[in-house]
Amino acid sequence: VQLQASGGGSVQPGESLRLSCAASGSTLASWSIGWFRQAPGKEREAVSCISRNAGSTYYKDFVKGRFIISRDDAKNTVYLQMNRLKPGDTAVYYCATVNGCYSGGPFGMNYWGKGTQVTVSS
Repeated sequence: VQLQASGGGSVQPGESLRLSCAASGSTLASWSIGWFRQAPGKEREAVSCISRNAGSTYYKDFVKGRFIISRDDAKNTVYLQMNRLKPGDTAVYYCATVNGCYSGGPFGMNYWGKGTQVTVSS
């Protein structure tokens, strides 16, 4: 499966962006999907994930209440709606297929897409 993240950009604090993770070569419905981010000089970290049937979602504490993950399997796409963005959200965002998504977060990353840059600055 090939994944492509898109929708990044440069915004001001408080604004919103919606990232998309589009899949090709496989049916996305077969996978749980995770969103990750990596800021300059920092390790990649999990942001959110959604299970195959959307029955389970996870959000890292620093995005709870601001980000919303969803999926449209008919479009083979997973979304990350990012609201009230902060400068600390600046990073390259990646999506990946994962073996599972539970209350503790995603585990078992498999296929990674190319990232999309999100920059939040005034």
